[in-house]
Amino acid sequence: MSWKYYGNEAAVALLRSQVARGWVRQAYLFCGPSGVGRRTLALQLAQAVSCLHPPHPGEFCSRCRPCKLLAEMRHPDLEVVESESRSGTLRVEQVRELQHRLSLTPYEGRYRIALILRCEEANLNAQNALLKTLEEPPQRVILLLTAENSESLLPTIVSRCEVLHLRAMPPKALARVLVECEQCDPIVAAQIARLAAGRPGEALRLLHEPERRIALLHTVEEHLHLLQSSMLNRFALAERLSRTLSKAEIVLLLEHWITFWRDVLLSVYQDQEELTYSEFRPQIVEIAAQTGEKRVLQVLHDLRQVLEATQSNVNLRLAFEVLFLNLPHIFLDRSPESAVREATQRE
Repeated sequence: MSWKYYGNEAAVALLRSQVARGWVRQAYLFCGPSGVGRRTLALQLAQAVSCLHPPHPGEFCSRCRPCKLLAEMRHPDLEVVESESRSGTLRVEQVRELQHRLSLTPYEGRYRIALILRCEEANLNAQNALLKTLEEPPQRVILLLTAENSESLLPTIVSRCEVLHLRAMPPKALARVLVECEQCDPIVAAQIARLAAGRPGEALRLLHEPERRIALLHTVEEHLHLLQSSMLNRFALAERLSRTLSKAEIVLLLEHWITFWRDVLLSVYQDQEELTYSEFRPQIVEIAAQTGEKRVLQVLHDLRQVLEATQSNVNLRLAFEVLFLNLPHIFLDRSPESAVREATQRE
């Protein structure tokens, strides 16, 4: 089987069947959380419809020129469109330029393929321009769209696409896949599956880039230091974060903090089996004991408010200062550095 895709077996089976029967749609929308494998599955569909030597109907060889170039996103008939940076804006000018390129005859394949990444970042004008292409698609063109969810797009765009909702795998199932298919150490596989929240694409990045895993643990370590720091140091950190981090980096930072406080909430409820940051279990238990359910829920609410505020022109320094004022002051018996040190020694 040439489709090497972990999880979402029903979506893979549907696409394979459509390619085998020659029922490929002109537009697909791959929805799901970042890192679940939206782009990977879209590119594998592109390989399946472009392969010169498919071993079986609906499959692709992964060895011919189209397969290799599409996997690397270098095929001359593949047009990739995305905002200039994550959490940026996909502009109408980019869509109009895409429309012009799609009007051209394919250079060497059967189709011209447009891969439009993170469509939720398209502004209203860009979405309306994209709708025009979906309503009157050129011949021999396939449009592949990815988005966090279909609700972030115009309903008229969604209605003109074959929508595939991709979901994260249970972390334990993903850990088994990493052990069996990627020859990963079981302990490391369990850690990666938790940190990736069951998203196979993110898990593979964490597996092949160990420094990303350690960076995630350092993020939690720094947050624990923040909870123990004085108000003066908190304000200094608010100034530094707002000045040095991009909007996309701030979004990722807040998402990791939210995940950490979710672990604290689970500990409050005496459920520690599914902790994402289990390396910090002793610190999480201490924080849960010092805060309690009501305070933890308030912290999660405050964090989500700042995360939502990043999508507007809010003063990020002020938003961080207000957040840090409301964060509880914690006293920890065990240093968070020990958890990072132990994880690093396993690499």
